[in-house]
Amino acid sequence: MSRSIDYGNLMHEAMRGLIKNVLEDVSANGLPGAHHFFITFDTSHPDAELADWLSDRYPGEMTVVMQHWYENLEVGVDGFSVTLNFGDAPEPLYIPYDAIKTFVDPSIEFGLRFETQDGSEVSAPSTELATLPKTPVPAVTPTEKSENVLEETEKDDGKDAEVVSLDSFRK
Repeated sequence: MSRSIDYGNLMHEAMRGLIKNVLEDVSANGLPGAHHFFITFDTSHPDAELADWLSDRYPGEMTVVMQHWYENLEVGVDGFSVTLNFGDAPEPLYIPYDAIKTFVDPSIEFGLRFETQDGSEVSAPSTELATLPKTPVPAVTPTEKSENVLEETEKDDGKDAEVVSLDSFRK
């Protein structure tokens, strides 16, 4: 009997657990300092829950921002729910951890990107900073402070982030 350790899926599960732990802390204590999150997720995931008009507008994926205005953040075993404001229309969302494609905290240049291969096999997440969108974020929680989120996060401050790819450790 040939058996092997599936490191890719183990890393996938561990990084999703990291996101869960971060969200649990934010749910209990709020966002500390300048921390905020860009979360891109698969809107077609069978367990994702969002308003029909949002899934129609973003049939493949959507990026949401958790920064100044969010409500009802509840963190569960398989995903989290949160209410975000879309153009003065609060909408509840349920995002399964398995639907998350990128999780970025640009305040500290931290990001995770989850990629799939062949549409079915999940590869290990990359610990490199996921690229922030160059176009306006499709779904932003609008406030006076968050209108310039992309401008502030896209400014080049001359610092190079050190990126460590898990691929270099694979055989």
